[in-house]
Amino acid sequence: MFARVLAPIPFAIAVFVGAAMAGPLTSVAQAAPATAQKEVVRQYTLSTGMADGKMVYLDAQGKASNPVLKANVGDTVVLTIGSGEGAQHDIVIPDLKVASKKFDSSTGSVTVRFKASKPGRFTYYCSIPGHQQIGMEGVLEVAATSASPAAAAPASKAAVAAAAGPALALAPAAADAVSITMDPNSVPPAIGKRAPTLVKYRIDTVELNGKLDDGTTFNYWTFGSKVPGPMLRVKQGDTVEMTLANHKSSKMVHSIDLHSVTGGHGGGADTQVAPGQEKTIRFKALNPGLYVYHCATPSVPHHISAGMYGLILVEPEEGLPPVDREYYVMQGDLYTGRAAGTKGHHEYSPERASDELPSFYTFNGAVGSLTKEFKMTAKVGETVRVYFGVGGPNKVSSFHVIGEIFDKVYSEGSVSSVKKDVQTTLVAPGGATIVDFKVNYPGSYILVDHALSRVGKGLAGILEVTGERDVAVYEPVSPTQTVAHQH
Repeated sequence: MFARVLAPIPFAIAVFVGAAMAGPLTSVAQAAPATAQKEVVRQYTLSTGMADGKMVYLDAQGKASNPVLKANVGDTVVLTIGSGEGAQHDIVIPDLKVASKKFDSSTGSVTVRFKASKPGRFTYYCSIPGHQQIGMEGVLEVAATSASPAAAAPASKAAVAAAAGPALALAPAAADAVSITMDPNSVPPAIGKRAPTLVKYRIDTVELNGKLDDGTTFNYWTFGSKVPGPMLRVKQGDTVEMTLANHKSSKMVHSIDLHSVTGGHGGGADTQVAPGQEKTIRFKALNPGLYVYHCATPSVPHHISAGMYGLILVEPEEGLPPVDREYYVMQGDLYTGRAAGTKGHHEYSPERASDELPSFYTFNGAVGSLTKEFKMTAKVGETVRVYFGVGGPNKVSSFHVIGEIFDKVYSEGSVSSVKKDVQTTLVAPGGATIVDFKVNYPGSYILVDHALSRVGKGLAGILEVTGERDVAVYEPVSPTQTVAHQH
C-alpha cells in the first residue's frame, strides 16, 4: 500500500564452534578424551521498514517481511537490529525473557544476545503500542535436541498477562506538557474571486506532550503542534503544493492523506516521511467542498486518535455566501488505558481502540478546549458558520448546538446543495459538514454530540452570544404571569 522506506543492512547467519577439550585423568588410566559441548552462535541482522501497507521487520534485501528465525536448544542467538525508516522500535520475545533497548535513527542499531533455552515456536514483536497490531510480529523456531526438554505449549493470553504482573502505576502528568488546542477562531479568510493559481502549504509533524485535561497529559502526534492541524483554504481549480516535514525529534514515520485529493491514496502513498525528512506532492483541487485530512501511516487509528487530523476547504468558483463569524471545530475519540478524569500521564491503548471504547471525546484535542481555553462569541443578529469535521478515528458525531437551529447545513461537506432548518446533523468519521445559523437571542449555546453521554468524557463547547433580548423570540414566564394570562 505504501512505498517502502528501507536502509538495507547486511544479513548473516554465522555458526561458531568452540574448541574441544580433553577429559580429566583418572587414578587408574587416562580416560578417552571427552568432547565438551560445542557453543553454537546464530547471528541475525534485521532492519525495520514498511511493506504492503504494514510496518515490519525486514531482512537485508528488504524482501522478506518478519523472517522466520531458527535455532536449536542451547544455541546462543545474537540479534542486531536497526531502524530502517528512522522510527522508534524494539524487539521482544516474552516467552524467552528477551527484550532489546528501544532504538531509532538517532541511536543506531542495537544488539541483544540470549540462549535458546527451550524448544518451541516463539513470537518476536515490537512492544511500542500499536506496532505489533500493524504487522511487526514474527516467529523464532527453536528445535529440540536429544538432551532438550519437550517443547512448551504457547502461553495463553491470560498466562502472558499474569506473568507480566500488575499494571504499571500511572506516571505523573508530564511537566513539559503544553496546550495543543487549536483556536477555533483560526479560520483562513475567504479567498474571493480570482483565477486558479498555485498554492503552497508546508506542515510540520510534531510529537509532543500536551494537556489533555486538568492534571492529565498525553503524548500527542500533531500537524503543526495543534489539534486539529491547520485549516487549509484553496479555490476549486487551484494546484496545491503540499510539503510535509517530519520533525527530527519524532519517533514515528508520519504522512498525510487529504480527502480532497484524487490519486496516490490521497497523498498518503507518497508522503511517508521519516523523522528529520520531508516530502512534497502536488495535486489539483478538482472538487469543491469541505474535506478531512489525516495521517495515513500504520497504525492509522493510533496516528489519528493521537491528533493527526484537520480540514481543507475547497471553495467553489463563486465562493461561499458571506457570514459574520466563522469557526473551526473538529471532534476526536481518544483511547488510553485509564478512564476519563484519572490524573497523570496517559498512554495510548491499542486494545481499547480496537474495541472502539474511547476514554475521552474531545473538541479540538482536549477537554475544556472550547469551554475554558478559547471563546467562541457572537452578537445577536449575526450569522455564524461552523466548519465541523470528525477526525475520529471511529465514532460518528450527531452534531447539535443546544438552543439553536441550523438555518443551512452543507451536509457531508458538499457545497453543491444545502439543507435548511436542521436540528442535528450526522457527521461520519473522516467526514465534515458546514452549518450556518443566525443568532437571534443572547445566552450560552452549547456545542455537543447528541450522543450525550460523551459530554461526560469531555465533549462540549460554548458559543457566547451577547445583545438585547427579544421576548418575541424567547421569554421565561413566571407563575404570576401565567395566571394573569389565563384570566
